[in-house]
Amino acid sequence: MEKKTSESLVIMTELVLPNDTNNFGNLMGGRLMYWMDIAAALAAMKHAAAPVVTASVDNISFENPIKIGNVVHIEAKVTRSFNSSMEVHMNVWGEDAIQQYRYKSNEAYYTFVALDPNGKPRQVNKAIPETEEEIKLFDSALRRRQLRLILGGKLKPEDAQELKALFLK
Repeated sequence: MEKKTSESLVIMTELVLPNDTNNFGNLMGGRLMYWMDIAAALAAMKHAAAPVVTASVDNISFENPIKIGNVVHIEAKVTRSFNSSMEVHMNVWGEDAIQQYRYKSNEAYYTFVALDPNGKPRQVNKAIPETEEEIKLFDSALRRRQLRLILGGKLKPEDAQELKALFLK
C-alpha cells in the first residue's frame, strides 16, 4: 500500500511554561526532545496505521533557544519508509506570540519501527513524496539510513553504496 508523505504531517504546539525551562529561562533541551519524540511518533503512526517505537534519533542541533512564555511549533512528517521502519523529519519553530515573531529553533530526523499485534516489526506503507522539498528529503533519506546503520554496527561502510557514491565517481 502507498501513502503520500504529506498525509503523515503532524503539527504539535506547546507553550513554554516555567517548569519547562532551565536557569536561563530557556526551554530545556530534554523537554523539547520529549515533545519531538511524541510529534514524530504521531506522524509515523499516521503513516503506518500501526503502533510504532523509536529506533533512533539523529543529531539535534539547537540553533536558537526558545524562551519562557514563547510557543513551540513542531512540524513532523515521514520522509521515506523502508521495510518496517520510517524516517521522520522535524522542523521546530519558536514563536513570540506577543511580538508576532517566529524563528527556527532546530530540526532533526527520528526513525521509527512499526509493530504488529505481537510487538514484532511489520511492513509499512510505501511513502510517496510529491513536492520538491519532499522529493529532496526522500532522495537523501537512504544516505542518512546507511549512515545510521554504519554507526549502529549493522552495515559495513564498504556496503553503503549511496554514501560511497557521494565521494567516489
